[in-house]
Amino acid sequence: MLEIKNLIYRVDDENDTKEIIDGLNLTVEDGKFVVITGPNGGGKSTLAKLIMGINKTTSGNIVFDGVDITEKSITDRAKLGISFAFQAPVHFKGIRVVDLLRLAAGKQISVAEACEYLSKVGLCAKDYVEREVNNSLSGGELKRIEIATVLARGTKLSIFDEPEAGIDLWSFQNLIKVFENMRKTVNGTIIIISHQERILNIADEIVVIENGKVKKQGPKDEVFPELLGTSSAANLACNKLGGDQ
Repeated sequence: MLEIKNLIYRVDDENDTKEIIDGLNLTVEDGKFVVITGPNGGGKSTLAKLIMGINKTTSGNIVFDGVDITEKSITDRAKLGISFAFQAPVHFKGIRVVDLLRLAAGKQISVAEACEYLSKVGLCAKDYVEREVNNSLSGGELKRIEIATVLARGTKLSIFDEPEAGIDLWSFQNLIKVFENMRKTVNGTIIIISHQERILNIADEIVVIENGKVKKQGPKDEVFPELLGTSSAANLACNKLGGDQ
């Protein structure tokens, strides 16, 4: 279980201090597929980075599986079973896809095992397993390879920061299929930061974050219709590829 208690994150903005996360409280139960949404600038991506330890909290606590990880490093959090997928996947010139999957798995998996992970994310394994993770791959291909590494790690908590960002419509359709399959087959907890209506529609729970606080949290069947019925629905659930703080 993930517990976030009175979390605050401030940054210096010229001569002022800006509060991005403002006393946020959130609990995510084990095994849930949770989508975090809300207006741009509300703090969604910042929250994801705070959970992973990419950004350091100003105050408050983050507890994972009963362990306070607030002061722990990214490496320590990864060892505890947390993984993070960036909006823009990292390129690894000179490293093959199979090598990246072995690094993620933490062991010398076979080519056949690597191919299984690639197949799970909708990639033809024989066409990708020996390729380098470089600029020859499209944004959509890199996103799915990154998801394959998350699957190879088998983490307790997987966080995806706006996975739809920067990919074309065809790749997005395939991405939705991957997440639908993950929802059915992955035993761990999945948190996705997204505006996309089709991703929101997969969720077990939806969390709405606005002005650095949790404005709403509940089952998809309860929260999703409310989002679509608000004047901000176009911002919350539109099919646009945007960034966030």
